[in-house]
Amino acid sequence: MTRKGSGSGDGPRARATAHELARYEQLFAARTRGMKSSAMREMMALTERPDVISLAGGLPDTSTFAPELFAKLMAQVAAESAARALQYGPTEGITATTHVIAEVMAAEGTHVDPTEVIVTTGGQQVIDLVCKTLIDPGDVIVAEAPTYPGAVPTFSAYQADVVQIEMDSDGMLIDALERELDRLHAEGRRPKFIYTVPNFQNPGGVTMALPRRRRLVEVARERELLILEDNPYGLLRYEGEALPTLYSLDAESVGRRGASDLVIYLGTFSKILAPGLRLGWAVAPRPVLEKMNLGKQGADLCSSSVTQLFVNAYFKERGARGGPAWLEYVEDLRVHYARRRDAMVEALAEHFGDRASWTHPQGGLFVWATLDGRIDTTDLLALAKSEGVAFVPGRAAYVDGRRGASSMRLNFAGNPEDEIREGVRRIGRAIRAQTSLLGRLTGTPGAPSTSHGRPAAAAGPPVADAPEAGDQPMADVVELPRRERPSETRRRGDG
Repeated sequence: MTRKGSGSGDGPRARATAHELARYEQLFAARTRGMKSSAMREMMALTERPDVISLAGGLPDTSTFAPELFAKLMAQVAAESAARALQYGPTEGITATTHVIAEVMAAEGTHVDPTEVIVTTGGQQVIDLVCKTLIDPGDVIVAEAPTYPGAVPTFSAYQADVVQIEMDSDGMLIDALERELDRLHAEGRRPKFIYTVPNFQNPGGVTMALPRRRRLVEVARERELLILEDNPYGLLRYEGEALPTLYSLDAESVGRRGASDLVIYLGTFSKILAPGLRLGWAVAPRPVLEKMNLGKQGADLCSSSVTQLFVNAYFKERGARGGPAWLEYVEDLRVHYARRRDAMVEALAEHFGDRASWTHPQGGLFVWATLDGRIDTTDLLALAKSEGVAFVPGRAAYVDGRRGASSMRLNFAGNPEDEIREGVRRIGRAIRAQTSLLGRLTGTPGAPSTSHGRPAAAAGPPVADAPEAGDQPMADVVELPRRERPSETRRRGDG
């Protein structure tokens, strides 16, 4: 007897019927109702298509790491530490790896005790472990608006009440934060932590100014609040002076070199080395660190011993210029990514025209662009996909999905300059098509729509006021030939 769904046309598994879904629905935990898919992961399948230029994921350029060095280091691990590499490791991480992490943080002026470090499976796991450690359903998390799209599904999964604070070109508005904290206090509610990406913010691209960093630490200390400082991009600065981490500012404020009792620091090798390693870390006050360790034991026991030993071997290498190989690699990345950022900003000026505004990041991987209020970038994405290009719609950076309608996050690190320009050109063409369609539907070409109820500049960091619709014609989209790329050159990842 043939089972239902086993026919040749149904694939390996038939689609679940409504009845089957209802049966499983009774088994799901209540928290699954609030779970959301990652905006980046949903679009990773597009990167398999050679005709699609993805400006969506938080992709670094892993082709910059020398294959010969990768092969040499893996062979070294196999020859010298095969048994250890294939074995379980300590949950908190191999000791040598925690010392490597302390070296990375020292390069950014932040001194930590390696015994207060926990090695994680990527930076994303830190966010999950912090929520697992601190959040009960209904607890408050304060975050920036917009915030890292990858954090949104995690906050939702733990059923947190996320309060988002607007930003400008200097980062989170601390005055607005204090007003919101006062409101929460009056309601008898205390946030479990404040989540911030202070350097080259994902997705906004802006950097929190030093006075605001100092005041944020002061506010957290005055109100006895924890801060989760997400700093994947701090070493990827292309211009301007480096700023101290929140962790180091707090340690300095209490006179304890290398120790903060209110900042949980999140770091990762994904952006300064490679995301495929899946190695990140957290530095946290000892009581918090111990609970995170217990949470990690229940999640994956330990992070990969293979990749930890690979990183440890790499950090012993000397570079071609005589310095540490890892630091020379980061220096090269800065030059490499700065060119790509410039290519994207130039392409935005050419193809988005005067009806859009965008950030000019001093580092990191992202530009946040805001169109006029007529365009909803979630709708625009469908049209852009047909043009062979992808981006992250702005709504994905807001927990309620109601803001950011006219904004988008664009990654400039994962593609060569010519593909960046072509990708932006394709988005520009999609914008023109969408604008033309809206004009035909309303009978008023160029007139702004009030359907979203917010000016475009309010949807993200108001680095520059978005011009009113109709002020200027959209920049001409120059028709260039599309370039096909071999599928094996596509790179995938989250960020």
